[in-house]
Amino acid sequence: MDTGTARFAEDVRRGDPVALTSWLVSIPSVNPVLESGGAGEAHIASACAELLEDWGFDTSLTEPAPGRPNVVGRLDGTGPTLLLNGHLDTVGVTGMTVDPFAGRIEGNRMYGRGSCDMKAGDAAILAAAHRLSTAGPRPNLIVALTSDEEHASVGMADLVSGSGIVADLAVVCEPTSLRVMPAHKGFVWIKALFQGLAAHGSRPDIGVDAIRHAALYLAALDGYAHELRSRPAHPLLGYGSFHAGTIRGGNAESVYPDECELLLERRTMPGERPTTVVAEFQSVLDDILRAHPTASASLEMTLERPGTEVASEHPLVQGLLEAGDTLGVERVIEGMTAWVDAAFLNEAGVPAVCYGPGSIEQAHTDDEWVDVGEITTCTNVLERFARNLVG
Repeated sequence: MDTGTARFAEDVRRGDPVALTSWLVSIPSVNPVLESGGAGEAHIASACAELLEDWGFDTSLTEPAPGRPNVVGRLDGTGPTLLLNGHLDTVGVTGMTVDPFAGRIEGNRMYGRGSCDMKAGDAAILAAAHRLSTAGPRPNLIVALTSDEEHASVGMADLVSGSGIVADLAVVCEPTSLRVMPAHKGFVWIKALFQGLAAHGSRPDIGVDAIRHAALYLAALDGYAHELRSRPAHPLLGYGSFHAGTIRGGNAESVYPDECELLLERRTMPGERPTTVVAEFQSVLDDILRAHPTASASLEMTLERPGTEVASEHPLVQGLLEAGDTLGVERVIEGMTAWVDAAFLNEAGVPAVCYGPGSIEQAHTDDEWVDVGEITTCTNVLERFARNLVG
C-alpha cells in the first residue's frame, strides 16, 4: 500500500485523521460515470481494505459493479452493532482551481477533490475505527466504504440488499459541519414528453408547436409550486419543491417542433409516495390537455429516492449530541436538503443519521476544502459515541 513518505506512512498507519484525509485525497477516485477517464474506486478501496486488515478488522471487498468495489470491515465488540459509512467516489475535477489530489493544507483548510465530500468523513471513520480496535470498550463495529454514491448508489444498494449486513444503528459521515442531521429530502425525476406536428413555419394551420405546449405546462406548474408551500412544513426540512432540470426540442427556427422533452425534479418529504407525486404532476398536465385540444403529452418517472428521517428523540441522535457535548461541540439538529445513502439504511430498518466534518456548501466546488479541525473533532465524537454505546 502506497502511503507516501515514511513519516506520512507512519501517520496514516497510526490512524491520524488529518493524515488519513490527505492520503485519501491523494488517491484519485473520480466516478467514471460522471467524468470520462475517472479512476473509480478500485485503488482507494484496496488501500483502505489493507489498512483495516492491518488494524485487525475482518475485511472483504465486493464488486456491486465491475471495477466499482465496496469495502466492509468488521470488528467484534460488545452490545449493539454500529455501522460507520462513507462513500469513496468523488465528482469530476474539470475546472478546479486547486490541485485536486494534493491534499494541501493552508491555514485551517485542506484543499482537494473529495476533501469535503467526503474523504474527511471517511478519514474520521477510519481514525475512530483504529482507536476502537486498539483498546477500551467498543460495540460490534462495521466500517462500510461504498462506491458510486455520486451517481446511482449501486454500492449502498448492494450493501443493504446483497451483503447480509445487519446493524442496529448507523452514522453516515457526509459533511454536516458537525451538526446531527436525522432527516433528509428525497426526489422524484419525471420526464414529460410533448408531441407536436412538424410543419413549415408559415403553416400555423397545420403545425403543432410541442415547445409551446411544454412551456404552458411548465408555467402551469407554478401553481403546483405554490400549493407545495401551503402544506404543513416539516420541522427540519421545510417544504417540498420542484424545478425543471433540462428542456430539449426543435431543430430550426422555421419549423414547428414536433417534440419537446422536459426533465423535472421534485424534492420530496419523508413519507411522500412517488406514485402520489407523479399523480400530482399528471393532474396539472390533464388540465393543459383539456384546455388545448391539439396538445399531446405523457409523463414517465425515471428515478426516485425516498426522503427518510429518524426521530430527534432517538438514542442515535441524542447519543451523538451527548458525545459532542463532552467535547465542546455545539448541540444542533438540522435537516439535510440533499438526498444521501442514509435512505437505503433507513429503508432497510437500520436507523441512520448524517454527521461529519465539512460544509455541504464546499462540496463539488472548484476549490473544494474542509476545515482541518472538524476532521479531528468528528473522529473524537465518533469514538466517544461508540464507546458510550457499551459504557
